[in-house]
Amino acid sequence: MFDSTAIVIGSMIGSGIFIVSADMARTIGSPGWLMVGWLVTGLMTIIAAVSYGELASMMPKAGGVYVYLREAFNPLSGFLYGWTLFLVIQAGSIAAVAMAFGKFLGVIIPWISEENVWLNLGFVKFHTVHIIAISSILFLS
Repeated sequence: MFDSTAIVIGSMIGSGIFIVSADMARTIGSPGWLMVGWLVTGLMTIIAAVSYGELASMMPKAGGVYVYLREAFNPLSGFLYGWTLFLVIQAGSIAAVAMAFGKFLGVIIPWISEENVWLNLGFVKFHTVHIIAISSILFLS
């Protein structure tokens, strides 16, 4: 069973590997412990994937997590998850991937950075990275 949740999780893991590794290495301070951290989280991910696969085999209906929550708790839980997925989870995932794209494009094009303010409205500042992220979302949408 393959649904939008797998796409969201895959995109977050894919962009997270590039964004988080530097901070992890800086915090941990050792390449060996960094690998241990990735192995532990990889094991946790495999356990979660097996659990998700078990749920899919027990309830082979379209809807994924929505169906699992609806059947396990009540229809309101599934409904609220569906709207949360639509309004927060997928939107946040898309925004995070767009920001990662903007940051990594800034490595190639130095003009794009979080230090280069493009528009300052006082309470909100738009950096060139934000403009690239917003533009990429609009272009791909």
